[in-house]
Amino acid sequence: MENKECPSVRPGGQPNLQQLMKRAQKMQQELAVAQAELAETEVSGSAGGDLVVAVVTGSGELLRVTIDPTVVDADDVETLQDLVVAAVRDAGTKAQNLQSERLGPLSGGMSGMGVPGL
Repeated sequence: MENKECPSVRPGGQPNLQQLMKRAQKMQQELAVAQAELAETEVSGSAGGDLVVAVVTGSGELLRVTIDPTVVDADDVETLQDLVVAAVRDAGTKAQNLQSERLGPLSGGMSGMGVPGL
């Protein structure tokens, strides 16, 4: 007889391994779908009031950097470099937030599977 509160735990606190395996497989499939969606999602970050824009995938791969020509100054390359770094960091932070938002609920479900330590 299964525990009605947590069907993956049998009376006496023993995990129902068959139920745990089914749940783990389902979660693995959901995680794979979410990761594929992240890889296809584009996230933009910017600096200098959108003078430099970096675009990354939701999984963090840098796709492109767009630089407004007005910010290009041969006598001040350092400012342009700083703007590029800031835009890439901004895009990376947004990608990480998106990953947490989409993958967090899936990976967090492992702790509720009735197995201590997960």
